[in-house]
Amino acid sequence: MKKVDYADRYISLTEFETPLWAEGLTVVGADEVGRGPLAGPVVCACVSIAQGIVIDGIDDSKKVSEKKRIRLNELIRENCSCVGLGWAWQSEIDELNILEATKKAFVDAYKRAASIKKPDVLLIDAVSGLDLDVRQLSIIHGDARSYLIAAASIIAKVARDAYMIEMDKIYPMYGFARNKGYGTKEHIDALKRFGPCELHRRTFIKNFF
Repeated sequence: MKKVDYADRYISLTEFETPLWAEGLTVVGADEVGRGPLAGPVVCACVSIAQGIVIDGIDDSKKVSEKKRIRLNELIRENCSCVGLGWAWQSEIDELNILEATKKAFVDAYKRAASIKKPDVLLIDAVSGLDLDVRQLSIIHGDARSYLIAAASIIAKVARDAYMIEMDKIYPMYGFARNKGYGTKEHIDALKRFGPCELHRRTFIKNFF
């Protein structure tokens, strides 16, 4: 099979960014990981990369191997104009609900990125109505359609995975290093055997007891 030049993918992924860059606007992309797991936080990231800086391999984090994500995470951080992370902890998810907690994490991530470089436009994956003083464009499946949202998805995924791997050292019985808090058979069996730990989202696991 003929190898596809990433330049073609870059052109496709910057469909939303290109007209905004042409107006001279600073654009930031935002995405989250971790809405579905039974344990651990939701992590949101905001990233801005200037037009013309092509980091080969940026794509939806779900399509990129773990090893490649870690390398891309480094390259994005080295080449971005600004980056910010926001965390919604399991207690906030239980208290606010998953959508509102995720929105809070998006706001935190944006504010951290904006403290480095103030964006003109926020591209965000399938979330709207954030309480932010910035033009917002919600894009369905944005992590597969926008270069900056894809970059944000990688930053968020690497950060969350690293956190769950660290938590595995404290709670090895749940296999967090392998399942990252998602509801695998291994995780659910351990949950039923040992009960929940402080990382578990009570509103997500109530049906298991």
